Amino acid sequence: MSTEKYEQTINIDRMEQTVSLFGSFDENIRMLEKEYAVDIVNRGGALKICGEPEAVSKAAKAVEGLMMLLNKGEALTEQNVRYCISLVNEGNDDKLPAIASDCICITTAGKPVKPKTLGQKKYIDLINKNTIVFGVGPAGTGKTYLAVAMAVKAFRAKEVNRIILTRPAVEAGEKLGFLPGDLQQKVDPYLRPLYDALFEMLGADNFQKYQEKGNIEVAPLAYMRGRTLDDSFIILDEAQNTTPEQMKMFLTRLGFNSKIVVTGDVTQIDLPDGKKSGLKEAVRILKNIEDIETVRFTEKDVVRHRLVQDIIRAYEKNDKNR
Repeated sequence: MSTEKYEQTINIDRMEQTVSLFGSFDENIRMLEKEYAVDIVNRGGALKICGEPEAVSKAAKAVEGLMMLLNKGEALTEQNVRYCISLVNEGNDDKLPAIASDCICITTAGKPVKPKTLGQKKYIDLINKNTIVFGVGPAGTGKTYLAVAMAVKAFRAKEVNRIILTRPAVEAGEKLGFLPGDLQQKVDPYLRPLYDALFEMLGADNFQKYQEKGNIEVAPLAYMRGRTLDDSFIILDEAQNTTPEQMKMFLTRLGFNSKIVVTGDVTQIDLPDGKKSGLKEAVRILKNIEDIETVRFTEKDVVRHRLVQDIIRAYEKNDKNR
């Protein structure tokens, strides 16, 4: 194997770009050095990358991709540096501009909500273009969070006058009847993740105000029966735990000028043995109907801690081996 070293220089226009690119304690550059077994040094406004020719070429592509994200106003995080590396390694670095996307909405803390992966970008585009979208994939891929952001955006733009969030209240080892409180208090723990996302994007006071006026409704799936939902953005979360009958009931609530987003993870079905998942069946039955689309997320779309990706991969490998 050749030990010949190769060097490539990348010019950087502004000092602040170098600071952002390197990250605190040079963590971003260390990640690239470790991934590609190269040395990267900053010399007078230029980055010098030294190592095996192919490794240097990939590292340079990753640096250029990260510079492009910085130029588009993106902040570099461990997640998007890792994602940039994975796109370069797959030969998909030309798709990097797609993840420097427009902001969907701003949280009350001033944080922009944007898609962070190609899977998330596709999801947002399909929600914009279609009436019903299924988002299927593992935990941490932003399925629910981005759907809530899209609902808030549509509500603020007065495209809909109501946001409805719902989940099947599957009892994960607990019986609702034994929990203290009235029905609302009993089902609230199931709906907590939906409340959390709405609080973050609207603020607790606004949420309360809209909920009292009937503009926002967070309710278990059973409450949807017998209704027609017009002018609404409706999100069904944890849909893997619906039965086929519940899913059909829910989808046929669709009214005029409404959108439905259905999210779920088919590897986490908590239904009793022998019960089919309504999500699996709906995706299969409705796959060729115009204005209905499905996005399948993978572990590459996970935007939580790096270990979440590793955990999902390990479980998938175990399932295949079995």
